[in-house]
Amino acid sequence: MRIAIAGAGAVGRSIAAELITAGHQVMLIERDIGQFDPETVEEAEWVLADACELSSLEDAGMQLCDVVIAATGDDKVNLVVSLLAKTEFAVRRVVARVNDPSNEWLFTEAWGVDVAVSTPRMLAAMVEEAVSVGDLVRLMTLRQGQANLVETTLPPDTPLAGQPVRSLALPRDAALVTILRGGRVIVPEADDSLEPGDELLFVASADVEQQINTALKLRS
Repeated sequence: MRIAIAGAGAVGRSIAAELITAGHQVMLIERDIGQFDPETVEEAEWVLADACELSSLEDAGMQLCDVVIAATGDDKVNLVVSLLAKTEFAVRRVVARVNDPSNEWLFTEAWGVDVAVSTPRMLAAMVEEAVSVGDLVRLMTLRQGQANLVETTLPPDTPLAGQPVRSLALPRDAALVTILRGGRVIVPEADDSLEPGDELLFVASADVEQQINTALKLRS
């Protein structure tokens, strides 16, 4: 894939290096001459331009990109880049970095964002997930809030021990997608049994999370 990254700071360069290693073509767009350093990611195409200017994006060839990543340290810039990428260049997939969690509500389809990544929120979720047993933890928001990736670890005294997956009375808008057990990743089937210490990952809409708690007999 051809991928454009707006913002060649530490975050943008790191993303570019990972994507190049995975075999993708990457273009880094940076307006600050102080951040413009092609030697740091030599395999990338570097463009010195303002990613908020339509003419600059046209000259850079954004219309040829499959994915655009707005990775600057300024939420306002990331929103403008996302909107231009989606509305002016019909980019199929737009990913935007959220620097301030209080701005997360803006990063929606209305601004051209397909996936919003809030580093502070993800770090907080990872910490919570690491120390929480018997609680439902939201790890990530998907599809602009239409669904969430949530996780729980079954406690040692879970009443579900030995029960099959099919015994879970999950609500309609929730699905158990993975069971992590030790070093194993299990794609759950109806007759698979649950064990204390199992880490269960669900995709669910926000309004049924309490019902998942009830189905798992977790404390609310």
